[in-house]
Amino acid sequence: MTAFDHKAFLKSLTTRSGVYQMYDAENVLLYVGKAKNLKNRVASYFRASGLSNKTMALVAKIVDIQVTVTTTETDALLLEHNLIKQYRPDYNILLKDDKSYPYIYVSNEDKYPRIAMHRGAKRKKGDYYGPYPSAGAVRESLHFLQKVFQVRQCEDSYFKNRSRPCLQHQIGRCSAPCVEHVSEKEYAQQLQRTTLFLKGRSQQLMSDLADDMEQASTELAFEKAAELRDQITYLQQVQTDQSIEGVRGDLDIICAALKAGKACVQVLFVRAGRVLGSKSYYPSLQLESSVAEVLGAFLPQFYISAHTLPSEIIVNAMPDDGDVIESAFSDYAKRNIKLLSRVRSNKARWKKLAEQTAEQNLEARLAEKNTATQRLLQLQEVLELESLPQRMECFDISHISGESTVASCVVFDSDGPKKSDYRKFNIEGITGGDDYAAMEQALTRRFKRLKSGEGKSPDILFIDGGKGQVSQATSVLDKLDITGIEVIGVAKGEGRKAGLETLIMANGDEKVNLPSTSAALHLIQHIRDEAHRFAISAHRLQRDKRRKSSVMESIPGVGAKRRRELLRFFGGLQGIKGASIDELKKVPTISAKLARDIYEHLQNT
Repeated sequence: MTAFDHKAFLKSLTTRSGVYQMYDAENVLLYVGKAKNLKNRVASYFRASGLSNKTMALVAKIVDIQVTVTTTETDALLLEHNLIKQYRPDYNILLKDDKSYPYIYVSNEDKYPRIAMHRGAKRKKGDYYGPYPSAGAVRESLHFLQKVFQVRQCEDSYFKNRSRPCLQHQIGRCSAPCVEHVSEKEYAQQLQRTTLFLKGRSQQLMSDLADDMEQASTELAFEKAAELRDQITYLQQVQTDQSIEGVRGDLDIICAALKAGKACVQVLFVRAGRVLGSKSYYPSLQLESSVAEVLGAFLPQFYISAHTLPSEIIVNAMPDDGDVIESAFSDYAKRNIKLLSRVRSNKARWKKLAEQTAEQNLEARLAEKNTATQRLLQLQEVLELESLPQRMECFDISHISGESTVASCVVFDSDGPKKSDYRKFNIEGITGGDDYAAMEQALTRRFKRLKSGEGKSPDILFIDGGKGQVSQATSVLDKLDITGIEVIGVAKGEGRKAGLETLIMANGDEKVNLPSTSAALHLIQHIRDEAHRFAISAHRLQRDKRRKSSVMESIPGVGAKRRRELLRFFGGLQGIKGASIDELKKVPTISAKLARDIYEHLQNT
């Protein structure tokens, strides 16, 4: 490989701001960076001393550098983010969790609006409150609102087809607007109180409730007054638990901790003065060596095109280009965004709490990592491997009486389960219940892709089964001329009890029984159990899909359009099965005769 001539490259490099991209000999993008002065920044990688081991490893692979000049540093930051997101270079910090955050949605077009959890694009007309750090945090808030204000949370299709109050009304969690047990005026008042709470205007809400309670007492409506008193009590309790004194707006507190080459970033979400919860991230470190550098790489990826920007972001260390990040966020959000590291009073206390949480979570993560390493070391010793296994795959087959056969493939690396690499294979064209044929088909499909250059090769291939299953695996690998993979069967022990498993080696003759206390056996059990869980989940999904499809498709006179109308109207197959003839007649395109035919068919199926 020809060494990169950095001296010649730097002679012609501009001093303007921009983005640089580093490539290896196979034209694979290694790293993307931004710079206020491209020449000075790129030159820093090639200085004679002071480079970290990871930086030197990066520089050793460089054979080409491409630059893009930008008008401003802000433009450079945005371009850098887009390139990292598109190409995911190995030497950049990469966020594995880019799933959108959930919100609480309040519809505003219905006679009796509903509240519900929402994730994804905000296409429906209504108001959105959040984001919340997890679906669990949303459910907790919805549970509280349901108990206090009794605003409906049911689906519109369910709501429109009620003829009597549901269980939620009977246990005091809904005012039953579906059968008009509550007037529009009373319901609108409860909805207004709900939105005041979601907006963080708790003081105004409690003041209004206190006025209403006093009026109810004056009018001798003591039950109503008691209900309002209970609502005030609930609100006072939740405000004490969640509020930050002196904070009214939206802010995120983001603190990072570093130790032993690992990082934890703790994000604390505060909306309208209330703490909605927090979430931990563990980005993989490459070239970053300080908290400020980690946050400088983390913030653009976390917010740009991914998450809603609050008015303030508080960090425990200001990135070197903090002013550029602040400017880019303000331009992106089209409003003023503040990036702060020095805060006082209550904000300082919450920042300290987030920082301590990051440190504690990182300690726990490192402890788990050490345990995982010990398991891998023992597995290496037991199997007499030359090096620690970096990638392990396990296959399992799931079906019931041969129906909807599915094969699963789970992947573990040195960090544990790598769920982004999990795969399922819907098995077709075999005799029902033939596990050997199912395993052969799944392995052939998996390793044909590997042969064509798709995916990575495992160091160990675990098969949930005995000698016959192992023979299928080795036969597939031999046919495809794939070598260097250790094949091991995991046969269930006597009585299928955990700890009594037998390992079947590739030649089919050698068997290994590990003690039940073995860390290597615990790792193998974890991998095998995860493959089993994933296979069963995939099988159930496939089975339910087929059963639902077959039941609906077998109804005479009901084509694709009418099936869609029925499912949309009743919300699912169970709703259709539970519908009466009169209810079925309400569906567009369903006549009285067809409604009777559908009803009789489903009752007899």
